Amino acid sequence: MRPSQPPFGVNQRPLQQPMGDPNRPPPPSYPQGAPMRQTLPPGHQQPPMGTGTVPPVRPGVQQPQIHPQLTQGFRPTPSPPVPAQTIASGRPPLQQPGGGIPPQQQQIDHTMSPSTQQQQLQPGTSPLQNSTSPTVSQQQLHTDHHRRKRMYPQQITKAYMDDPSEQTQQQPQINPSSPAYGQSPVYSQQQPMQQQQGSYGYGQGVNSGVNNMTSQFGNMSLSGSAASSMPQAVALSGVRPQISDLMAPQPPIRLPPNTSITESPFANCDPSYKCSTLNAFPATEQLLKKSRLPLALVLAPYRTVSEGESPVPVVSDGVIARCRRCRTYINPYVTFVEGGQRWKCNMCFLLNDVPAAFDYDAVNQQPMDRWKRSELNYGCVEFVAPTEYMVRPPQAPAYVFVIDVSHSAIQSGMLATAARTILDSLDRIPNKENRTSIAIITVDSSLHFYNLTTETGEAEMLVISDIDDVFIPHPGTLLANLTKNMESIKSLLERLPDMFKETVNVNNALGSALQAAYKLVCNQGGKIICLQSTLPNAGVGTLKLREDVKLLGTPKETTLLNAASPFYKSFAVDCSRSQVSCDMLIFGGQYSDVATLSCLPHYTGGQTYYYPGFNAARTEDAFKFAHEFSELLAEKIGLEAVIRIRASRGLRMNAFHGNFFIRSTDLLALPNVPRNQSYCVEVVIEDDIKTPTICFQTALLHTTCHGERRIRVVTLCLPVTNSISEIYANANEQAIADYFANKGVERALSSKLDDARDAIVNKTIDIFGVYKTHVLGSGPGSTPQLTGPSNLKLLPLLALCLIKHDGLRQSSQIPTDLRANAMNLLRTMPLQLLLPYLYPNLYALHNMSPEAGEISENGVTFPPALNLTVENLEPHGCYLLENGQNIYLWVGRGVVPQLCVDLFDVKSYDGLRGGKITMPLLETPINKKVNLIIGKIREMRRGNYYPTLYLIKEDGDPYLRLWFLSHLIEDRTDNIMSYQQFLQHIKDRVSNGSY
Repeated sequence: MRPSQPPFGVNQRPLQQPMGDPNRPPPPSYPQGAPMRQTLPPGHQQPPMGTGTVPPVRPGVQQPQIHPQLTQGFRPTPSPPVPAQTIASGRPPLQQPGGGIPPQQQQIDHTMSPSTQQQQLQPGTSPLQNSTSPTVSQQQLHTDHHRRKRMYPQQITKAYMDDPSEQTQQQPQINPSSPAYGQSPVYSQQQPMQQQQGSYGYGQGVNSGVNNMTSQFGNMSLSGSAASSMPQAVALSGVRPQISDLMAPQPPIRLPPNTSITESPFANCDPSYKCSTLNAFPATEQLLKKSRLPLALVLAPYRTVSEGESPVPVVSDGVIARCRRCRTYINPYVTFVEGGQRWKCNMCFLLNDVPAAFDYDAVNQQPMDRWKRSELNYGCVEFVAPTEYMVRPPQAPAYVFVIDVSHSAIQSGMLATAARTILDSLDRIPNKENRTSIAIITVDSSLHFYNLTTETGEAEMLVISDIDDVFIPHPGTLLANLTKNMESIKSLLERLPDMFKETVNVNNALGSALQAAYKLVCNQGGKIICLQSTLPNAGVGTLKLREDVKLLGTPKETTLLNAASPFYKSFAVDCSRSQVSCDMLIFGGQYSDVATLSCLPHYTGGQTYYYPGFNAARTEDAFKFAHEFSELLAEKIGLEAVIRIRASRGLRMNAFHGNFFIRSTDLLALPNVPRNQSYCVEVVIEDDIKTPTICFQTALLHTTCHGERRIRVVTLCLPVTNSISEIYANANEQAIADYFANKGVERALSSKLDDARDAIVNKTIDIFGVYKTHVLGSGPGSTPQLTGPSNLKLLPLLALCLIKHDGLRQSSQIPTDLRANAMNLLRTMPLQLLLPYLYPNLYALHNMSPEAGEISENGVTFPPALNLTVENLEPHGCYLLENGQNIYLWVGRGVVPQLCVDLFDVKSYDGLRGGKITMPLLETPINKKVNLIIGKIREMRRGNYYPTLYLIKEDGDPYLRLWFLSHLIEDRTDNIMSYQQFLQHIKDRVSNGSY
C-alpha cells in the first residue's frame, strides 16, 4: 500500500468583493456560412474524407441532388424532424440555393408509428425526396399576418421542446480540435510542430471543417456512447517516446447528435482558447475520485491570432441575450422553444425570452436569419458591450515608466537601451484615438519627475528627496498626452542617458517610486512598467541580499522562493482595486529577488521578464531586451477586466492559478489582460450530473486598448459518461501537464520542492495504477510491462520533464532568481509555449536533408526532431536545441573543419568561442539554412519572447556544457532518474499499490 500524500495544493483565498461583472448581454457578427449537413438514410455510409467519391447507388433509389456550398448561416437539424410548414409571417419554406427543401427539413420522423413512416416514405424513394410541404390556406395566412408574436415552423417548435436531460446518446458528433493551437505555419512531416491539417481556428474554410467531421464520423462506431472509439493500450517500457506526437491533436470531443442547435463545426471553442483535462466528463464525484484523473480547465482567452487565422467574431448590434437566473450568454448549446420566442438555458434550464431585435438587422433595417448570428455558430465570440456593462466610461490608456538610474543601471547599459527602445516604440504604443498618456519617473535614492507639457517643448525635471512621504509635484502636468507632447517626450528620452552617466549613486527607492506612480494613475487606471537593475535598498519595500547558497537544494530553499516583504503584495492589492497593473523587467547583475518583485505582476495581471547578467555591450543581450520590451509596449492589451467562469448544474470552480487577483469566490480581477497568458482552473463535482452534456462558459469583460468595452465569451461543451474507460480514453495529456505544472509550483511555494516533485510522481502513478486495475482489468501484482492508453503515452515523459525542470529540479546549482523566474513561466505560459519549454526540440544540423532549412509551400521545413538523449549526439555532429527561451548550438569536438568554415566562418573547432553569439550571415547553403531555422523558431510561437543563441563546445565551458546536458530529459542527470528508470519506478509502484 502506497503511503498517502498530503493535499496536492493550497487554494488562493478570495480577498475582495467584486467590482464589475461580465454579466450583461453583448452583440453578434455575421459569419460566413457553412454547408448544411445532409442526414443520410439508414444503410448509407459516409465516404472517407478527401476521396471525392459518393455513396454507392442503391437499386431503385433516386439519388439526392448534390447542392453547392451554402453561403448563408447554419440552420438547425431538428431532433425529431417533421414536414415543414409555411412560416406564419407568410414566408415560404426555407429554400436551399438551387431550389428544393433543405435536407434538414426532409428527414423522416422516426418517432412516428411504423404505419405513419410508411406513408411518409414511399417504396423506392429516398427520404431526401419524399418529404412534402403542406399548403396553408389564404385565410390562415391572413390571420397569421396580424399576429404580433414571431412564429417558427412547427417542426422547430417540436424539436426544441425536448429537455436536454432527456436526450439519448446516439451516434457521436465530433468537434474537431486544433492540432497545434492555432499555429499558422504548417511544416513538413519531419518538423515536431507539424500539422496534418490546417490550424482549426476561425480562419479555416467551411468545406475543410465539414470534411474533417465527415472523416471522423466514418471512423466512429454507432454504439451510442459519447466516446465510443477507445484508444489502443500502448506498452511504454523499453521504447523511446514518440516525441512527434507531443503536439499532436488530443482526443476529439464527441458530442451526442443535435447537441448544438446549428451544424457549425466551430460550435465548441478552439482548444487554444480553452480546453479540459478530460474530454469526456465523469457523471459523479465518486467516478472522478475512482479515476484519480485531475479535473481542470486550461484557459488562454485573450491569445493573439496567428497569421492565416480569422479574428474572433464580433457581435456589434448591441443585442445580448443572457439567462435571467445564471447570467449565461446565449450560445450554440441552448434550446429554442415555443416557436422560437423563448430559449432554454443550457446551464440551469430556465426559459428566457428571445430579445425583440434578435432576428432584426439594425444596420440594413430588415429582418435577418437568426441562424447566421455568430453567438449561435461559434464557441468563441466577442460582444461590444452597451453602457450597462460600464461602471464608468472606458478610460484612456496610461503608461507610467519607473526606470532605475542607479550606478548598476548606467554601467550595464540598461538605461540607454531602455530609453532608445521607448523612443523607437512610441509609434507602436496603442494610441488609436490619440488618448494615450505617458509619464516617466526615474529613481535612485531620490525620485525624479518630468514635466512633459511645457511650452518650450523641453521636459523639466522635478526632484523629490523625501522618499518616506511621497507626494506628486504638479500632478496635472506629469501625465502627458502622447500625441500632443510627442516632441518633449522624444527630447527627454534622447537626453536621459547623458543626464545620469556620471552617477555613482548605488541606492534605489523602488517602493517610493511605485507609490508615486500609483498616485499618478489611481483615479483612471493604467499600467506601471518598472525597469529594475538594483535591489531596492531605500525607503519602503527595502529588500536585503538574502540568497544563501547553503540553502539551495535543501528543504529550506522554499523560504527564498517566497516574498521577503509584505509591501509588494499589499501594494499589488491596492493597484488591483484601482485598475492599475504592473509589469516588471528585472536586470540581474547580482541577486535581484525575483521571487519578491514578481508579486506585483502576479496579483495585477502583469508580466515578469528577467535578464540575468545583462550587459548591453553584448549585442545579444541588448537585442533580446529591446525586442521583448518593444513587443510589450506594442501589445494590444485589455484593460479593467474581470473573468467569470460559469458551469452546468452540479459543478463549481474550486481553485484558480495564474496572474490575477481573486476578488470574490469566482470573480478574477485583471487590471491588465496580457496577450498569450494562460490560466488554470480546478473544477469539482458537487452533485451527480443527469444530463448527457455539460458546458463551461468563460466571460472576459474588458476594455480594449482603443477604448471599447467588450465581452469575450468562450463556450466549451463536453459529453458526460459513466464509464471509467471512456474517461481515460478522452484524457488530455497536454492539459494535464499544465495542471501538474501549476500544482507543482503551488506545492513548492507552500511546502517544499521535494513535496512538489513527489506529488507529480504520485499522481502519475495513481493514473496508471487505476488504468491497469479498472480499465485493463489486470489483477494485483507485477506485470511485465507498464501499459497506458495511447492518448496518455507521453504523460510519464511530461511528468519527468517537470521534475527535471529548473523550476522544480533537485539541485544546489540553480540560483534562486533563475528558479523563481522558471516558476513564473510555468504558471503563465500557454500550452503552445509550455510544451517545448518542458521538452525542448533537438535537431541535427550536420546531416540535414536537402529539403530541411528551406521554404516550402507549407513554411520552413525543419529537420526531424531527435529524442533528448546523449546517444543521439555524435562526436562529429552539430546540433540545435531550443525550448522557446534559449537556443543552444552544440558542436562536437570531432566536427569537420569545413563545417566550421561554412557555418561559423572560422577555420576549425579551436577557433570557436562559446557563450552567447550572433550567427554570421554567409553565402554557404548550411549557414542560410541554419539562419532560416533560427529565425523561424524566434517568430513561430505566440508571445513576446526572443530566444538567446548560445554556442556550446563539447569540451568548452563546464557550466554551459552541464546546462545543455540538463535538457537531455531522457538521460540520468545528477540524482534524477532517466526516462526508462522512471518508467520502471512507475511500474514497480503500480504493481505494489492498490487502486
